Amino acid sequence: MHEFPDAKAVVRALTPDEPVIITRPHAAARAARFFAEKFPGKSMYAVKANPSPDLIQILWENGVKHYDVASIAEVRLVRGMLPDAVLCFMHPVKTARAIREAYFDHGVKTFSLDTLEELEKIVSATTDDAGTAAADLSLLVRLRVSSEHSELSLAAKFGVDLADAAPLLQATRQHCDALGICFHVGSQAMTPFAYVQALERVRAAIAEAAVTVDIVDVGGGFPSIYPGMEPPPLEDYFALIHRHFESLPISYSAELWAEPGRALCAEYSSVVVCVEKRRDNELYINDGAYGALFDAAHVDWRFPVRALEDDLIKPLTEFAFYGPTCDDADYMQGPFMLPEDIQAGDYIEIGMLGAYGAAMKTAFNGFGATECAIVTDEPMASLYRGDRADPRASDNVVSLR
Repeated sequence: MHEFPDAKAVVRALTPDEPVIITRPHAAARAARFFAEKFPGKSMYAVKANPSPDLIQILWENGVKHYDVASIAEVRLVRGMLPDAVLCFMHPVKTARAIREAYFDHGVKTFSLDTLEELEKIVSATTDDAGTAAADLSLLVRLRVSSEHSELSLAAKFGVDLADAAPLLQATRQHCDALGICFHVGSQAMTPFAYVQALERVRAAIAEAAVTVDIVDVGGGFPSIYPGMEPPPLEDYFALIHRHFESLPISYSAELWAEPGRALCAEYSSVVVCVEKRRDNELYINDGAYGALFDAAHVDWRFPVRALEDDLIKPLTEFAFYGPTCDDADYMQGPFMLPEDIQAGDYIEIGMLGAYGAAMKTAFNGFGATECAIVTDEPMASLYRGDRADPRASDNVVSLR
């Protein structure tokens, strides 16, 4: 893969007809070191956010040794790349065949669940042919918590209600070597208080069940920076999580886990697109809702943008995008702030797409082909490089070694 100083150099060298996925390996490496060094527990990368083998390798080399895998395909992918990685199958609904393969073929010992039926499935699938039940399981009961402080809710689909948690925790305790409680506060949690509320639910669940808990997994939700979304420093999240974890009625040797996805990979990628048509303040571009811009279309996510032409001099104005397919749903309302004189043939970089961007691409309508390039400049925004307007008292910097 070719390496360039920035997106403008990519455009000058390639004048691409197809979108170009741009990666910044140094940004992902810096994020990995930040979590490895500063989170007060174990950080598991949520592979679903971006399953790129190159990215997974970068995270591994920079201190991320645990991986949250949510399907047997993700189990196979990471195990095939990283024989020594710790894999945790954190999807609460799995097939018996997937559980059995994960346990017996890939050495997965950690599974999540939110029902008695799933517990029974895990116990049965990890029992060997001689009828001996597994004695080395770590089982985490997923508790339903609020997503009120997050941009995208994850409260509806998974998680046992607090009122029903005690019997499930008690039953799970009988079948595992280590018992855990996990939760997810929702994607892009904009305040550390989201985790405080969730940990108070964990406290109530433990008290009601009267069981020994060995693992508390605070899940994902750690934010990145997007237009209109400026979260506090991640150290503030870590400090509050650690303080409330330490006060829980848990085993003296209990472990604190997290499952960052977006926060580890958002800064890794962007996409360069070409404007194919302008209609008033609507730009027809060559990527969209069925490509890397799924979130921009379907959840109105605003990504940072910048024009890559040197001769665009007029003030910024609001634009909406249409993608390349024939579908009216291939529309991104933004608004995306670009020079008023942008026109067909101009190129745009759309940033912070490392999380869920490339992972959501399809080939619908015959589109979806992309080129790839590496650039060495900084992402459009970063929680890790120490130059935010409000760096706070904490030293929010990790070295670029």
